[in-house]
Amino acid sequence: MGMPFQGRYDRARKLQKEKKAMRNEDDAPIDYMEKGDGLAMLLAGLLTILPVALVVVGALAAIGYFFVVR
Repeated sequence: MGMPFQGRYDRARKLQKEKKAMRNEDDAPIDYMEKGDGLAMLLAGLLTILPVALVVVGALAAIGYFFVVR
């Protein structure tokens, strides 16, 4: 017994292979970036990671402080 939707699967794989063949492997994502995209990506990353990192560092500092004071 074959896999259900085998025809759809085969068509999707064929389409993926065709798109991959058409794509130029020499192009890097930076080739498609606009002028302010790098700064925007940096700021978005900092706004995402920095608050979590500060909370973790603050919690570790508080734990260390309570060990020293008590």
